[in-house]
Amino acid sequence: MKIDYHMHFEKGAYDKDWVEGFFTAAKARGLAEIGISEHSHTFPEFKELYYEDLVLDDSFIGRFQQQWLKSNKFKYTLDEYFAFMAELRRTHTVRTGIEVCNFQDQGKVRDILKEYPFDYVIGSVHFLHGWAYDSAEIKAEWENHPLEDIYEWYTEEIEKLAAAGLYDVLGHPFNIRLFKFLPDFDVTPYLERAVKALKQADMIVDVNTGTLYRYPIAEISPYPEFMRLAAKYDLPIITTSDAHKPEDCGAYNQEAVDYAKGFGYTTTLQLAGRKRKVIELD
Repeated sequence: MKIDYHMHFEKGAYDKDWVEGFFTAAKARGLAEIGISEHSHTFPEFKELYYEDLVLDDSFIGRFQQQWLKSNKFKYTLDEYFAFMAELRRTHTVRTGIEVCNFQDQGKVRDILKEYPFDYVIGSVHFLHGWAYDSAEIKAEWENHPLEDIYEWYTEEIEKLAAAGLYDVLGHPFNIRLFKFLPDFDVTPYLERAVKALKQADMIVDVNTGTLYRYPIAEISPYPEFMRLAAKYDLPIITTSDAHKPEDCGAYNQEAVDYAKGFGYTTTLQLAGRKRKVIELD
């Protein structure tokens, strides 16, 4: 049974004709079920948290991120999202999720999430000390930080997300390889810390093809060293496309399935109402 729970409507609108393309692509790729995981920056309920956490000064990254927050952000309320998803469920099988950034005030996140009946919640590291490290427009900032610091910061953020107890899934683990800044030191201690935190929190690993087709690294996240540890600690997985456009729904799903099987995985999860059902990894 093929499933994809990590994708976003944000490049378009809450328009049935536009989003129908996601379901068309899902059918063409043999997906039995999809779920939408809109970014938290879609919703004004999270706006204050972005302005609290991001670097927004007159620096190189600050100026970019000021404009980023003003571009196609905070355009639908969570109530509007749930209403639109309810309309879609009249004709489609689709789950309602969310992908939440790694905010520092997890208490505020908890207060927002508790008001809504999500099927699943993805927590993803998108910022390191207020810097959107995955933005190509400010990629030059990578040169200003030792890679050891970036691995430490990233691991700390995973540990914070896990400790919050709010998330079902860790999105695209260790996608800090996306621009091919690759370590020449042993990263095993960082990976082990992350995997142990996920195990303690009973979180799911997002085997995500977005870094395969959208970034220079052209590999599935998480990369093999992490996957070996995830399998060793028996962490559950889902396989996803991280689609931001209709035609990318389910992209490289079979490659993700085969990749996971290479580490001994035989099952994945069906998610609904914050509950899990173990199913065969097909």
